Amino acid sequence: MSVVVVATITPLDGHLEDVVNAFALISPKVHAEPGNELYALHRDADTVIMIERWTSPEDLAAHAQGAAITELNAAVAAHVAGPSDVRVLRNVPLGDPDKGTIQ
Repeated sequence: MSVVVVATITPLDGHLEDVVNAFALISPKVHAEPGNELYALHRDADTVIMIERWTSPEDLAAHAQGAAITELNAAVAAHVAGPSDVRVLRNVPLGDPDKGTIQ
């Protein structure tokens, strides 16, 4: 089963678009990484949330140490309130298997 990650990024006041723009530049590079199944940005008024899905823990580990994430971290460093809150999740299937599981 795939590895699902949710990363929450808190931009500094007035820097939300800077963070979104940095992700827009880096996302095509991440999409091309081995094992990337999903790298989708979401936001509300003051938070950026990246939802990711990787084929294996090894692919996620390679991503975490890779050039794209290094470039992203450098690009957002002056625009965020602190480190991202990154959660690697374990699915708990519920109800309809097609709707209760991210596959």
